[in-house]
Parts: sequence; C-alpha cells; structure tokens
Amino acid sequence: MTPFGERLRALRAERGVSQKAMAEAIGVSAAYLSALEHGRRGAPTWTLIQKIIGYFNIIWDEAEDLARLAESSHPRVRIDTSGLSPAATELANLLAESIEKLDEAELRRLSASIRTALGRPL
Repeated sequence: MTPFGERLRALRAERGVSQKAMAEAIGVSAAYLSALEHGRRGAPTWTLIQKIIGYFNIIWDEAEDLARLAESSHPRVRIDTSGLSPAATELANLLAESIEKLDEAELRRLSASIRTALGRPL
C-alpha cells in the first residue's frame, strides 16, 4: 500500500463510503480504485486527485497533504545515480536491495532523517 492509498482508504472509512460508490462518483472503476489503494497502480493524475478532493469536500491543508501524498506514492521507483558520487550510488543500491527488510518504525525514522537533511517538512 502507498501513503496515498492508505490515506484514501482512511478517508473512505471515516465517511463510510464503499469503493464501488466512490468509484462511480469520480468516474473510475472499483477495480482501479482498489488497485490505487493497494499500490498496484502508479500515482493518480492531478485530475483524479482533484476529483477525490472534491468528492470528499477536502479543503486547504488537507487537500495539499493529499496531493503531496499522491506525489510520493509511486510504487515503482527508479533512481539514476549516474554523475553522482559513489556514496549516492551506494545508498540507492542499499535501499533497493534491503528496503523490504526494514520495519515500519525504521522506515519512518529514515524518512524523517532524510526529510530533515533536505529541509523538507516532516
């Protein structure tokens, strides 16, 4: 499951909406919505994000958070380290080889550490 899929599922649960009902309302199939929630589809388009925001009547910060989650929810990531330092290549390969071995707490700790190093909000 992706961060976007997790949030989408939570929004549906909070409002008691089925995948089928939501899918019909925003013009996608229930199968697509399920695949999006489970991370079997890439990040949604900006148009679909806007439909979801409108469907749930989300405003301001919550809408921005949902859009940000969508941007960071590509289930298949490719990193090109050509032209970067050996340390960058090593880090990319280390993550690719072993990310599935890390538990949720460690993944969140590493993400927070990287966000802090980049000056991005947690």
